[in-house]
Amino acid sequence: MEQMTPSRPYVLRAFYDWLLDNELTPHLLVNAEVPHTEVPRQYVNDGQIVLNISPSAVVGLHMDNEAVSFNARFGGQPLQVYIPMAAVVAIQARENGAGTFFPPEPAYEAWLEAASDEVPEPEAATPPEMDGTQPPRKGRPNLKVIK
Repeated sequence: MEQMTPSRPYVLRAFYDWLLDNELTPHLLVNAEVPHTEVPRQYVNDGQIVLNISPSAVVGLHMDNEAVSFNARFGGQPLQVYIPMAAVVAIQARENGAGTFFPPEPAYEAWLEAASDEVPEPEAATPPEMDGTQPPRKGRPNLKVIK
């Protein structure tokens, strides 16, 4: 028998719709240490982050068989979020915890092994103002009011 595709993206989309239909707020529990995961690192706790993915919290939510992606603001700063399906741990309602945790799936285990081999270790990020690529700003900002 041929190996089946992972069920996680289908179940995730179904629970998302079900939670919204019941006027609940869907939250994703994400393993932020999975390669290619792009989330606001300052909010990661013990390698995980909980993200509100309700329509009022995100813009351009896209859930396909490979990943979940959207735009959101964190601390007032806009950020493009990208979560590979292998990084999705659970979807639950904020109000009552209704939802599900996802079991490990062989396809994601293989993906994780391949992805961890190709991802280089992250280098220590140097703030732009410290690395010499941006000259320091001088004087006051120069803005014009256009009518």
